[in-house]
Amino acid sequence: MSNLQYLLSAKKEFEYYKLLGEKTFGQLTDDQLFNQFNGESNSIATIVKHLWGNMLSRWIDFLTTDGEKEWRKRDEEFENDISTRQELLEKWEEGWSCLFNALNSISDSDLSKVIYIRNQGYTILEAINRQLSHYPYHIGQIVFIGKMLSDKNWNSLSIPKGGSKEYNQDKFSKPKTNQHFTDELSNKNT
Repeated sequence: MSNLQYLLSAKKEFEYYKLLGEKTFGQLTDDQLFNQFNGESNSIATIVKHLWGNMLSRWIDFLTTDGEKEWRKRDEEFENDISTRQELLEKWEEGWSCLFNALNSISDSDLSKVIYIRNQGYTILEAINRQLSHYPYHIGQIVFIGKMLSDKNWNSLSIPKGGSKEYNQDKFSKPKTNQHFTDELSNKNT
């Protein structure tokens, strides 16, 4: 796989997890977005705030400044102070836009350049991989919370329970293709 293919694949993975978050938000009431099960847990809004803070810190001027910016107040990201769905969605979009703008600025030869996060050197490829682990971890939390809050009203974001056989039959009834699994999602939305 070339660096350019890797970068395209990474962008598609990030887009997929962004979509999972958005499909979860769409299934929840405003109150559910701010529901916190207990003092040690985070609401969906708080997780969004943390993702937003991380994305801005990691990806603004990532080629020339440390990914843990001096202005970042990470501990405050876990204070549940987003108050509206609109504010949540604005932070969500701002964070993801920052990430995608940074990824779109990377050239094929950039992936081996070293950048720093808390003074630890990473190639850009390694930094992308680090975030490809971190962001889906939190998106999984968002989906899990959404699923618990929705209970029987939850619409599956993947293969529904009991639907594997039918799903696989459909897949194997089609010719083999060489595409990213998220390409199907794009085709369904057009």
